[in-house]
Amino acid sequence: MRPTVKWLAVLFALFHVYNNWFTAVSELWFSAIHFGGFGALCALNFHRIEADPSPRPAWQKALGLLLATISVWTAVYLMLFEDALYAREAEFILSDYVFAAAAVVLAIEFTRRTSGWFAPALITVSLLYVVFLGRYVPGIFGFPGLSMETVLYRSYWSGDGMFGMVANISSTFVFMFILFGAFMLKSGAGDFIVDLARSAAGRYQGGAGQVAVFGSGLMGSVSGSAVATTVSTGVITIPMMVRSGFTPRFAAGVVAAASTGGQLMPPVMGAGAFVMASYTQIPYLQIVAASVLPALLYFLTVGFFVRIEARRLGIAVGAAAGESSALDTPSEAAGTSSFRLWCWWRRSLRAIRRCGQPPWPPLR
Repeated sequence: MRPTVKWLAVLFALFHVYNNWFTAVSELWFSAIHFGGFGALCALNFHRIEADPSPRPAWQKALGLLLATISVWTAVYLMLFEDALYAREAEFILSDYVFAAAAVVLAIEFTRRTSGWFAPALITVSLLYVVFLGRYVPGIFGFPGLSMETVLYRSYWSGDGMFGMVANISSTFVFMFILFGAFMLKSGAGDFIVDLARSAAGRYQGGAGQVAVFGSGLMGSVSGSAVATTVSTGVITIPMMVRSGFTPRFAAGVVAAASTGGQLMPPVMGAGAFVMASYTQIPYLQIVAASVLPALLYFLTVGFFVRIEARRLGIAVGAAAGESSALDTPSEAAGTSSFRLWCWWRRSLRAIRRCGQPPWPPLR
């Protein structure tokens, strides 16, 4: 089943690329498809651990398939019966209640699976407050409440709910940037960024920690996700910091803090820049330009804490940072044949100018 899910993910990604470049689907429909597809992928992949090849229990597979099917049908139902709803002047029937409630419940469940219990609990309390808890709150926070039909309509059918502006930004700008970042990670750009950071910051006090800060900042600028940045760079920088003399807890904290700073670093900024541009109508480039200085100050602050801790622990300059760096061996760091060819070509031209022929064998 794993290859099937992977191919479904590939096809769904290609659909996003095709729709963003060549077609013009309704924003509400596209956001619903975006939710339904990724909800299905979340349901099918939740209990899967890549390092564990053993098959999942039958009940987990059945539950995943059930949730994936419901997730897809919530999107299909919205597209098929939107006109029928407005033909009834937005008066709900039983199926409208069922699919709208299912979409809301699935959104809460998928949020719990991906980010823990806090956000789902906050969503649940907010919905209960709007439906009936608000009438029991005294003072200025009292609220008479809305009917269940109104809440479900605004959550599922309206552009102000689940499939509104934020979902549209997620399915267009954010997805394309994250797809670009995923291609970079799979092509070896993560190793290159860490090597580049090692070369630029590895020779300073607490060099391994500075490498972690610099590398996480560079990776966060294109991934837009603190979790993805931590996973891609932390597997290299955390052991390197521990070997240089930092405590494991401090190393993990530095990588987590630096990876979180990727939400401030242009151009992706964790979708925040796109949401701000849509709500405020301020040009995206203007928002990005205003975010550069705060992002740099954030990473400088994290770097200062690393330097202070390194001096306190007496870590030598360049400790555990003496491995190959991007500037010392650029052809190895790049990991691509085109970059290696470019490096060899430039070195050959310099050698020919000096002595008439290259002093090394041809590139293989």
